[in-house]
Amino acid sequence: MTELIVIGYDDPRVAEEAFGTVQDLQRDHVVHLNGLAVVSVDEDGRTHVDSSSRIVGVSAASGALWGAIFGVLFLVPGLGLLTGAALGGLVGRLSKSGVDERFRRQVGDLLGPGSAAVVMMASKVTEDKFAAAMQRHGGTVLKTSLSDEDERDLAEQLTGTP
Repeated sequence: MTELIVIGYDDPRVAEEAFGTVQDLQRDHVVHLNGLAVVSVDEDGRTHVDSSSRIVGVSAASGALWGAIFGVLFLVPGLGLLTGAALGGLVGRLSKSGVDERFRRQVGDLLGPGSAAVVMMASKVTEDKFAAAMQRHGGTVLKTSLSDEDERDLAEQLTGTP
């Protein structure tokens, strides 16, 4: 099972600190990440993304899945491999797998001008250690899960390989 976790912060500097803590937790094997980014919204409402290029052990399928979920959540232009009907099909599948309209709306509501969020897709989280380490940053936590079957189906749709 893969967890999609979004932690929102009113202060982008706190989000950057939390981002660093998540990277430390990855190194300490408290969390195994398939994707990690900080999304900030400036005072003019423009979205900015800082993604980590230091995530090890991510397969092409997981990377494609992360990119697609991230794009659907934040409407990042340039999904590249997805357009038109393919994007519509992916959104439909995501809705059935836990990344539904309600979750996307909650994420959107979390990110107003001047705010930021740490966004991660994790295949393993040691909940107690993760929560203890992240508690000092505060924030609002949103979380949903993708079953192994949903993740596999989505990855197959994205990569075109069964």
